[in-house]
Amino acid sequence: MKKTVEELDMKTLLFFFIPLGLSASLVTLSHIIINSTLVRAENSEFVIASYAIAISLFGITERLGVILRQTCSSLVRDKYSFKLMSIFTIYILVSLMVVAFAVAYTPVGDFIFSKIFGVNATMVNYIKGIYQILIYVTIFSALRCLNQGIIIYNRQTKWLTIGMGIRLAAMYFLSLYFISTDNITGRSGAIIFLVGMIVECVISFIEARVLVRKMPEKHEQQIKSKRYIFKFYSPLMLSSVIVVMIGPAINVFLGKTVNIELAIASYAIALSVTQLFLSFFSYIHQIVINFYDDHMKKVKVFSFVIGFIPCILVGIFSFTPIGAFFLEHVMGVNGRLLDASLQVLKVFILMALFFPFVDFFNGLLMVQKQTKVTIISQSTNLIITLIVLIIASKYVAEWNGMIGAIGQSIGLLAELIVVSSIVNAIERTKGNAPIFRIKGLSRKGRSR
Repeated sequence: MKKTVEELDMKTLLFFFIPLGLSASLVTLSHIIINSTLVRAENSEFVIASYAIAISLFGITERLGVILRQTCSSLVRDKYSFKLMSIFTIYILVSLMVVAFAVAYTPVGDFIFSKIFGVNATMVNYIKGIYQILIYVTIFSALRCLNQGIIIYNRQTKWLTIGMGIRLAAMYFLSLYFISTDNITGRSGAIIFLVGMIVECVISFIEARVLVRKMPEKHEQQIKSKRYIFKFYSPLMLSSVIVVMIGPAINVFLGKTVNIELAIASYAIALSVTQLFLSFFSYIHQIVINFYDDHMKKVKVFSFVIGFIPCILVGIFSFTPIGAFFLEHVMGVNGRLLDASLQVLKVFILMALFFPFVDFFNGLLMVQKQTKVTIISQSTNLIITLIVLIIASKYVAEWNGMIGAIGQSIGLLAELIVVSSIVNAIERTKGNAPIFRIKGLSRKGRSR
């Protein structure tokens, strides 16, 4: 289905973007529902800790399924390419399931949980029981993202918000059931997650089927083979593995601070608040993928304007009584942990400033089919983050959780510098004007 170039206004961009942002923000609520259920269990600390470890490992395989969304929205333009993409998704799922089942049902899992995560034998069996359910979440998450790629390409993003809303309702009512029957274990949390993901997957599937039937048999930008899809997908996969390593690395160095428990707790709280704001703006790359080719200047302006909003919001949260009120009365944080969390949050203003622009340039890489660049840029992020953490933990260990926020923010800045430089270099080789820089839009920007 060939797209015709049409006038694009900010209203159209907002109607496309806001449902995406809302669906991303609502994901946070799904985890709140699960945690608020698990906290009511007997020996809740053990249950929550076990679930947290299982979910952290699950996050690696799920992330590899989630990037199918970007891959599909970037490449699928007709029924034939969707068929190739569907077959490719099956290959990815089979590969992920082989790894996941090895962890869940063989001594491989015992080694990972006991040696790497350092938990005792009793806890290992409990965690594996949770993980045995979570591996099925990966299947439905990947299929959901495949179908959401079609929905996003066809600009029907409201269905992402609708699907997420129905998913939350299903999870909430199932949560009430477990609470009312007093049958709460770590597996209960995994079941709630699984049911919610199945519901969202079904809704995405139904809408995507309708849209696929309207697509042409072949498009002028037709994908020729599954190998072409893999060439696009594999750099995103490798860069995702790199990104996953940053979180554990930060926790390792927070363990070298003056007050370890305060450092880890304050960093975790501040990061969760920051991500609450950033999640809404984590789909800027989809604006670029779907509109940049035909409306270069307007996409630049839109991305530039909304790119500063997370920084402003985190700043208001950090430097006004709003932040302290929220942390104390909504999240239940108080005492020295409250003060430390606010200090870390102030540092995260930098991360909130850089993140939207990194997402914008990553979207351009997907448009240019240059996803291999993400391996370079995110490797730079990891390396710079580690260097900053090493220096900070040695010389300013008393800053506690702030060194984690400093490392993560400067690492993201390094990624922004690398990815923007490479994208601008690619644009120059094509004879195009440079993309806007952080300090403003290029005067040569134009619409196509």
